[in-house]
Amino acid sequence: MTQDAFLPMFDQNIYPFDARGVAKRFRHAAIFGALSALHPGETMRFCNDHDPLPLLAQIEAHFGNRVGISYITREPGEIVIDFEIQG
Repeated sequence: MTQDAFLPMFDQNIYPFDARGVAKRFRHAAIFGALSALHPGETMRFCNDHDPLPLLAQIEAHFGNRVGISYITREPGEIVIDFEIQG
């Protein structure tokens, strides 16, 4: 995946999170920590090499409707998802 898929950031309320650079054993904790640090109206733009369906289920179970989930790119090897904190 090229960085162009999720960068540049034109909105100061969008924060990139590239999961490919985080060790697998720390990934979910890092993602949950990042989501917990966001304020309403802010978005984490998540990048990964595979569709994280188990992670999405965990996020929905933990945060409920406080986190909106929108795919930006959903191609094999190129997944970009916006997680927006709801107000």
